[in-house]
Amino acid sequence: MATLTPITEAEIEALKPQIDQIYKEVGKVVVGQSYMINRLLIGLFTNGHILLEGVPGLAKTLTVNALANVLKMDFQRIQFTPDLLPADLIGTMIYNQKNAQFEVKKGPVFANMILADEVNRSPAKVQAALLEAMQEKQVTIGETSFQLDKPFLVLATQNPVDQEGTYPLPEAQLDRFMLKVYINYPTKEDELEIMRRMSDLSFVHEPQPVLDKKMIFKIRDAVNRVKITESLERYIIELVFATRNPKEYDLKDVENYIQYGVSPRASINLNRAAKAVAFFEGRDYVTPEDIKEIAYDVLNHRIILNYEAEAEGITGRDIVENILNKVPVHHE
Repeated sequence: MATLTPITEAEIEALKPQIDQIYKEVGKVVVGQSYMINRLLIGLFTNGHILLEGVPGLAKTLTVNALANVLKMDFQRIQFTPDLLPADLIGTMIYNQKNAQFEVKKGPVFANMILADEVNRSPAKVQAALLEAMQEKQVTIGETSFQLDKPFLVLATQNPVDQEGTYPLPEAQLDRFMLKVYINYPTKEDELEIMRRMSDLSFVHEPQPVLDKKMIFKIRDAVNRVKITESLERYIIELVFATRNPKEYDLKDVENYIQYGVSPRASINLNRAAKAVAFFEGRDYVTPEDIKEIAYDVLNHRIILNYEAEAEGITGRDIVENILNKVPVHHE
């Protein structure tokens, strides 16, 4: 395996104005929600898909749309509905009468950034088509496979599954999302600002483009080169194994609620995401706090809970909190 050249704090400092400008431009459109914007950028700069969950009206769609404009990326919004077909997503073969041949008509998935809006309102066939695009970075139309453009990022929004007319995402598809981010209601001050802006019909919100694709790949490379020690790599492995074998970690409070622990994708994504957290903090190395901060978003949707947990109102976040409190960091 090729050894990466570790990044320096000076290199990170040189890139910081670009990141700050993204927040500033998105802030012209979206009030607050810096947590959501941060997580979306972590996904972008680590090549990971993001699932956003929250009740309607919390600016999920607005934020993703604004971010795509700021990043100068080809953007497509796909509204998922119960009658959506896989062909509506990936495209189909169209018969051309002039030359008596079938031609490919590509669907909206052929873009850099896909907003899969209310992804849990569509049935399994459509979700499976999205799954291939997310995992393989390609789609199959007829008998031909087509590579998707780079970067390719799926940002999906989901309403809570106890709302009417939703199809829970299969565990296999949930696992493909690097992070699952829960979006909360705005603060009183933020909501006051939202109300004032949206009540003013003359208010203009046009964010300016900040990054191009070349700069996105440059920042991806920078994040990838953030240093992580072997002791912290092993800490990530301990956290992951604690979800699979809670008894070995004396996790009496959670062992009766876990049906299946997280997959190896969890350790990969926790490593990548922790580097991004450190990068955004302006550091060239990962700390245990970076891992703990992002662990909830990486792990909570990958832990499969049993019926007992559901009956008692135990969530994946509760399990992760117990694990973080119990599993120690071994310093070198």
